[in-house]
Amino acid sequence: MMLPMRGLIGSVVLLCCLPALAQETQPAPDSTPKPQTVTVTSTRDPVDKSYRKMIRGMERFEREHALAPGATLRFRLLPRLPAVNMRGITLKVVGDHITVPVPVTEDNGFILPRNEQALREDAAVIANRKTTSMTWRAQVVTPGLPPDTRRLGDLRLECLVGVEAGLVSNSSPLFGWISNALSSPEQVCNSPDGNFLFFTERPLFSVTLRAGARTEILPFRMLYAGGEQTRDELQYCDCQVMLDRTYYAPIWDRSWPDDTLVSFEYMEDAPAEAAP
Repeated sequence: MMLPMRGLIGSVVLLCCLPALAQETQPAPDSTPKPQTVTVTSTRDPVDKSYRKMIRGMERFEREHALAPGATLRFRLLPRLPAVNMRGITLKVVGDHITVPVPVTEDNGFILPRNEQALREDAAVIANRKTTSMTWRAQVVTPGLPPDTRRLGDLRLECLVGVEAGLVSNSSPLFGWISNALSSPEQVCNSPDGNFLFFTERPLFSVTLRAGARTEILPFRMLYAGGEQTRDELQYCDCQVMLDRTYYAPIWDRSWPDDTLVSFEYMEDAPAEAAP
């Protein structure tokens, strides 16, 4: 039902006058100074990853578990910059209406809890360190292996999980494993051009593959990120501060079975050269 014109004009005038009337009726502001509350975030531009993608990586681990039937999965944080402090790292899953703390072990490993609300809210996994200061990796380890060894099937599954989870976040086209041509886990992990980096705990001297009577020492081009990184390129590589701990494994080469042992010799263990 339409209002008469006079009533309509009167309503508009009343609405226009309401702010002024409210100002006249409000009490005078209290001149007593009040304490101010300032919220300071602990880290600006923090490291973060997609919670949904990391859960998809965990689901990939379950689907491909046959590659490493005795292994367990967790994730690890590794340094990318020499000045980054890797002690006291805290981690949490943050959505629009939910925050879930994630315990971090002394070696900066963690197991990601599954939370349906965080999935619905497309939450982020956030660490209290700045972007590009750390790299993230899946860690698939079969228990009971000899010291200083990995299992090739474990490494294959690490690659699949890591790429599925979106843990490789370099932004330079210099690296084939993040180019448009190599973007899926299958393309990265099943191609000799995938170049998915693995890390050891200490600086490497050599890496040897052993499967039954077959033995092969990896060539130099498969160590130290290929030994081809220039100063300008290194900033885009996850190996930025850990170059001497990196290697490529032939995870694409199915002539090496999943039970192949990958053994490491470290710089401090390298045999001294014989005196002339």
